Amino acid sequence: MSGPYRPAEPTPRTSRVPARPGPVAPARDGVTDLVRWAAFSCFLVPVALLWYGASFAGTAGTAVGLTAVTAVCRLLLRRSEHLAARPSGGGRPVRRRRPRGPDAQGQTAHWRKHTG
Repeated sequence: MSGPYRPAEPTPRTSRVPARPGPVAPARDGVTDLVRWAAFSCFLVPVALLWYGASFAGTAGTAVGLTAVTAVCRLLLRRSEHLAARPSGGGRPVRRRRPRGPDAQGQTAHWRKHTG
């Protein structure tokens, strides 16, 4: 994927309401919507497990696991958004590695360094 998620805007032929000037609704954040649904599932899944007769300890473990996975996913999604929003070329400089193989004389860089 390239960049953060953006919800699709309605096209003029699919929109039934004519466009009129007025206040513009703020853009929806896809990550926030995703995290809200994940938090809802962290509540809904344990309730369903209890409803169908699972043990309380198993249900509590499932709830803790789902909450941990949701928190890690949220962290990774936000981090990827920040990295995608950063201008290109503004990161850390890339370190170049020396070739490890032998040079034209058959000597490695390590050998040349210690033999002067």
